[in-house]
Amino acid sequence: MLMVDIIRKKRDGGKLSAEEIDFFINGYVKGEIPDYQVSALMMAIYFKGMDDEETHLLTNAMLHSGEVLDLSMIKGFKVDKHSTGGVGDKTSLVLTPMVASCGVSVAKMSGRGLGHTGGTIDKLESFKGFSTAISNEQFIENVNRIGISIMGQTKNLAPADKLLYALRDVTATVDNMSLIASSIMSKKLAAGADGIVLDVKSGSGAFMKTDEDARLLAEKMVSIGKLAGVRTMAVISDMDQPLGRAVGNSMEVKEAIETLKGNGPEDLNELCLTLGSYMVYFAGAAPDRDSAYAMLKESITSGRALDKFAEFIAAQGGSACDVYDPENLPKASEALDFTAPSDCYVSSIMSEEVGNACLLLGGGRRSKEDVIDLSVGIYLHKKVGEKCASGEKVATLYGNDKKKIEEAYERIKGAYSFSDSPVEKNKLIKGIVD
Repeated sequence: MLMVDIIRKKRDGGKLSAEEIDFFINGYVKGEIPDYQVSALMMAIYFKGMDDEETHLLTNAMLHSGEVLDLSMIKGFKVDKHSTGGVGDKTSLVLTPMVASCGVSVAKMSGRGLGHTGGTIDKLESFKGFSTAISNEQFIENVNRIGISIMGQTKNLAPADKLLYALRDVTATVDNMSLIASSIMSKKLAAGADGIVLDVKSGSGAFMKTDEDARLLAEKMVSIGKLAGVRTMAVISDMDQPLGRAVGNSMEVKEAIETLKGNGPEDLNELCLTLGSYMVYFAGAAPDRDSAYAMLKESITSGRALDKFAEFIAAQGGSACDVYDPENLPKASEALDFTAPSDCYVSSIMSEEVGNACLLLGGGRRSKEDVIDLSVGIYLHKKVGEKCASGEKVATLYGNDKKKIEEAYERIKGAYSFSDSPVEKNKLIKGIVD
């Protein structure tokens, strides 16, 4: 078999076989096929596409290109959750302890943030001493003992995805449904869960800018999961404005803790209850979604979810005291308010610009080597549809460098649009793919 024949076949619109896909994935991981040939194939796939069977075969080849976690030692049905990324998305910090407190095993792999979207691991590292660099054995032991563990992605997990993504990033071939779906699902399936709940973001702050594209991606990923024998569903949620009101690592942790206390923002609470109800139902801990939803709400009012979060933080090196007293978390030294120019309503917020403002403050990475300032961030006092009085706080920027704060301030000014007349609030849940 020759790589040039595979490139030619896809260039001409042909369908790749399992053998052809395995050949190029295995050859690329072993270093036997050069970057320039794989780049040519990625571009051919970008223009000619892949059908559902090809996408499933590609995912399977990437999944088996390295380590596949064996979680058979974990008791019961294991659930995982994945978000396609967005601004202010601290869902995992709230959702996982809620679900675990309902008696469901949550075995989750997470990553770090890059660019304008934050990473779960970065946020959790706001707790001094907390680490996701734990062994597979410790990961399994924590899930069995307390019902929850989150670890960083291992180097040997789906190595083909890491190689392909790096290549796609520099050859303008990232934005293809099949390549995106296989990238996400190869890692999720390699992580070994029995059920996967996907949060597919749609809007200005998401990778998928339109609801149509978000649904197509959700359908592809759900199809891949089901073909692999893993119970899978997706929620399509709004990212035309940031989720919640806090953007920035330690600030998002504090908002997550407030949500676990029952005092969180409405949109974050609703999304966590929706995603969580599927996770609890999938695991068989509730007879239907309505019952699961009620169980999750009770985990908040009873304090069980907050206690579970504290237990989880302590199990991975942090201090439970910081959960009950989040003022111990990193705090910025400077603050600057952006105020309403007149009596008005917020008509839109460009999520990506808010994320970029946080990046300018030092709260994100431009490259993987950048060190994040965990204390900086932005608090959104006003969101879409909310009324503002002239001079009232719309957003507050927190930072440790006045010049960076001033630069970020200009971004926030540009991110907000206002209207003289009332504006309808965004719909959070845009669709379900089950």
